[in-house]
Amino acid sequence: MKVIRKVDELREYSIEQRSKGKTVGFVPTMGFLHEGHVSLITRASVECDIVITSLFVNPTQFAPHEDFDTYPRDFEHDYNLAKNADCDVLFAPAREEMYPEGATTSLSVGDLAYVFEGKYRPHFFDGVVTVVAKLFSAALPTKAFFGQKDYQQTLVVKSLSKDMLMGVEIVVCPIVRESNGLAMSSRNKYLTDEEKGKAKILFQSLVATKEFIESGERNRKKINAFMHDFLRKLDILKIDYALAADANNLSEPTEFEEGGDIVLLLGTILGKTRLIDNMVVRIPVSKYNEDERFQVGLK
Repeated sequence: MKVIRKVDELREYSIEQRSKGKTVGFVPTMGFLHEGHVSLITRASVECDIVITSLFVNPTQFAPHEDFDTYPRDFEHDYNLAKNADCDVLFAPAREEMYPEGATTSLSVGDLAYVFEGKYRPHFFDGVVTVVAKLFSAALPTKAFFGQKDYQQTLVVKSLSKDMLMGVEIVVCPIVRESNGLAMSSRNKYLTDEEKGKAKILFQSLVATKEFIESGERNRKKINAFMHDFLRKLDILKIDYALAADANNLSEPTEFEEGGDIVLLLGTILGKTRLIDNMVVRIPVSKYNEDERFQVGLK
């Protein structure tokens, strides 16, 4: 596996590979890799000829009070995991390489970036799209692979690629979970063993809410209330948001349409650790409507 630290070198490498007719898969990460990241690299290696993984803790998506300085970093650990997952290139630039002295340009994705997670971290998604645009410019990927755990981020990045005519296909891969259901995250390192055990309530709440919806509930406020009531069983958990929204655009209708996909989104804090999670659920179609459509089809 090759290690590249300069943008120009990575771009030249990618141009060379694509000139040979090869597809380039890109997995952007902030390092401290875990099995969730490995699943993205593995998926990229199956779908693309060449896989590039980036390790870069992006300063512009952290607020001053957040954990940029303490965010976990371990290059040797990341190198070994990426290599074993069939990564071809590890891109590990310095901060000055991605944000040259005097750089003032940044991007914004509009309203989608300022709801839910963006409401509590208003700086976050502008920082994400700015660095992703820079990384896409360096790696020139055919496809880029993101985890569903950061659901809102996947919609933001899809919007970035589409709106800016980047031509990068965004592939969203399933959440990888700990044995107790906790979504894998580099920040899980901050949790104590006791907190990690209690954090299983996030996944449990999603499963219970999915069953609540599948029993026939379509009212958004009732679904949200169900999630909140479930999560309040853990009184030390701070809930920033626990809500249901349209899975395609994060709109919040009063009633969800039968047959439509919704996403259950969680933003919480346990101890000093921010934990997010989500689950996509399809609103069931009532038997009455199924029969009605059948009758219409016979006419």
